Amino acid sequence: MFVDSHCHLDRLDLGAHDGDLNTVLDTARERNVRQFLAIAVTLEDVPGLAALAREHVDVAIAAGLHPLQRVDSEPDVAAIKACAERHAAVAIGETGLDYHYQDVSQATQRARFANHLIAARELELPVVVHTREAREDTLALIRRHTDPAVGGVLHCFTEELDMAREAVRHGFYISLSGIVTFRDADTVRELARRIPLDRLLIETDSPYLAPVPHRGRANEPQWVVEVAECIAAERGISVDEVAMQTTANFYRLFRGAVPQAPEDVRQTLAEARMIGADGQAV
Repeated sequence: MFVDSHCHLDRLDLGAHDGDLNTVLDTARERNVRQFLAIAVTLEDVPGLAALAREHVDVAIAAGLHPLQRVDSEPDVAAIKACAERHAAVAIGETGLDYHYQDVSQATQRARFANHLIAARELELPVVVHTREAREDTLALIRRHTDPAVGGVLHCFTEELDMAREAVRHGFYISLSGIVTFRDADTVRELARRIPLDRLLIETDSPYLAPVPHRGRANEPQWVVEVAECIAAERGISVDEVAMQTTANFYRLFRGAVPQAPEDVRQTLAEARMIGADGQAV
């Protein structure tokens, strides 16, 4: 089983699928992708994602405001919490810092990120973090505002190994996307080899960043399998091992998604004492 731990289902180009999201998800399911975490980039996106989750038992959602999204009014901690609780989000995000672009000022990004981190801590939900060229500020805010017992994930990670290790020390996971397959992505392939397997997640970030051999096309959740295959090749292990461990990691982090896991997966989680007899994460 594979999990796409970060996809934007509401932003997929459905033109090649007769406008039907079911076709996209069924294609992924046929490749044994059996859980999807749909990520919001604005709070206004969340109700639509929640509707998708109600239609598809294998779709969970995260609620947040992307660091580069411009808004008329910045959401405070209470607004973020209310949105996440109202729509049964299993995580807060995506949020974070991106200093590569100047769409939103760095000061605004930092204040926005802090609000999301505080909301996540108060709700005891993991946080989905976008970080680019903002190492020190990202880590400083994580240290200040997050609970290592709850943690989060640095998604679509492309920064240096030392940043990944510091985040892991603070209870975070590292998620790799299709970038790991790109010809010039040596740094990311080093991450694939050196980050502990029990701290790795896999994702597509679809519809963006389609992996080799699908570059130039809109990305789809089914191609998380190619991400797993590349990581397996870099580590010299089987794809099954990558699939099993990253799936276990996903449910360990996103505890709210555990009730949505397939029955055989929940049985495995119970045997590993990751969930109790009531089916809830422990």
